[in-house]
Amino acid sequence: MFTQAVVRLHLLCIFFAIGSFVWGYNVGILSSILVHPGFVAAMGELTAARKGVITAIYYLGTWLSYLFVSHPVSDRLGRRYAALVGTAVLAVGTGFEAGAAAPRAYAMMVVGRIVCGLGVAMVSTSVPLYQAEIAPAGQRGKYVVLNHVGFVAGLASGFWVGYAVTFWESTPHQIYVSWRFSAAVVLIPALIFGAGLPFLPETPRWLIEHGRFTEAQRSLHWLREGSFTNAQIDDELSEIQDSVEAYRMSGLNWLSLFRERHLFDRLWRASLLQFMAQMCGATAMKYYLPTLFLKLGLGTRVSLLAGGIESSLKIVMTVIEMLLIDRLGRRTTLVAGCVAMSSGLLINGVLGQVYPDNQNQAADIVCVVFIFIYAIGFSLGFGPTAWVYGSEIFPTAIRARGLNFSASGGAIGSIVVAQVWPVGIETIGSNIYFFFFAVTVVCIPIIYIFYPETKGRTLEEMDELFHASLVRRHVEPVDGDTETVLPKNVP
Repeated sequence: MFTQAVVRLHLLCIFFAIGSFVWGYNVGILSSILVHPGFVAAMGELTAARKGVITAIYYLGTWLSYLFVSHPVSDRLGRRYAALVGTAVLAVGTGFEAGAAAPRAYAMMVVGRIVCGLGVAMVSTSVPLYQAEIAPAGQRGKYVVLNHVGFVAGLASGFWVGYAVTFWESTPHQIYVSWRFSAAVVLIPALIFGAGLPFLPETPRWLIEHGRFTEAQRSLHWLREGSFTNAQIDDELSEIQDSVEAYRMSGLNWLSLFRERHLFDRLWRASLLQFMAQMCGATAMKYYLPTLFLKLGLGTRVSLLAGGIESSLKIVMTVIEMLLIDRLGRRTTLVAGCVAMSSGLLINGVLGQVYPDNQNQAADIVCVVFIFIYAIGFSLGFGPTAWVYGSEIFPTAIRARGLNFSASGGAIGSIVVAQVWPVGIETIGSNIYFFFFAVTVVCIPIIYIFYPETKGRTLEEMDELFHASLVRRHVEPVDGDTETVLPKNVP
């Protein structure tokens, strides 16, 4: 159970989760900053629409990076150095955010959010790519979910730091400085993550894709040592090489994601999964949770405390998901998460109608409890599983592009929700919950009908699962006759 390979895989995936921690902190800290008196004073007139822009513009940056920047960086530099570049870009964006001051504070904040989005897109895709490509088939879900464990740990840390700085606001100067400190403190884990990346091994699949077979062989043996025999390791390496060669000979490229039916089938599924994950209200819960608790009658400090507890609960549920996803499968955890999320949204919508304007304290407490249940559902389903699914279903040659294009679906969903939620909660109140409840319920049959189960399959077996029909490659035998050879695992 504790072979060299197991220890190494856990340590590698946990270290890469630091990158996801940086991403999560960047998300979590904004929710506390938005209600911080120093930030409100710095921004001037902070209307609901302006809050929406500050939140949504970040996802414009991620969307642009997913489409045009993140995947070429990951394909050309490798998964490690893509994460390194993304961390550096995110650090620059954090500098703009923390330094936002009059008379251009709002503009600086918007620029910082866009730059952070560009960097986060590279980190959020290169981390699960790395984890998926180094993990054995039967345990891949567990290792990739560590990506989301890091994210929710960063999210929770953002809430707790936001809560802590409320005790550091006794003077105008401290009010001015404290929110900037809370934004900038993420540079510490970012530096640790960036400094360690060059010393880690690259994934064998990326190395083979770039013709570095000897390095790939050494990397895979190091990753499997003690858990698999040399023969099994050589077989896996051969399978990876055959798969990469098959796609190279087939002439497929990133445009094939849109031209080839079996690849487009994977692309729209992964994109829709990311889009649904955000359209269920996840973006609103991440960014506007303290604002939502304020609406329920909690004070600023108590709202931040409740946000920290909710995010910490997500860590526990994501660890549980890590232990379940390879046993129960991707579809089961997705559906279970949707059921919990929909119940939380429904109760909050109904109680808001029955007891408007916080007329009943018990009803407000129940609403808080069911917001926690919503968080449990997201951490059990969409939160980690959307990234697991998208990181494993594409061929090696276009895996980075496939994951980035599909992640852009999540960015679009986040832009929509970030704009709709603050305006909706101001105009129609708790009725906004019913919209997200309906979206979540619709997701359940979609998952069952359109998403095949991927648990236990190697990355090279995804072609067979999605009924791929690769172009046959021809080799010339010695006698001059043409022989047709099919790659492994292709029906």
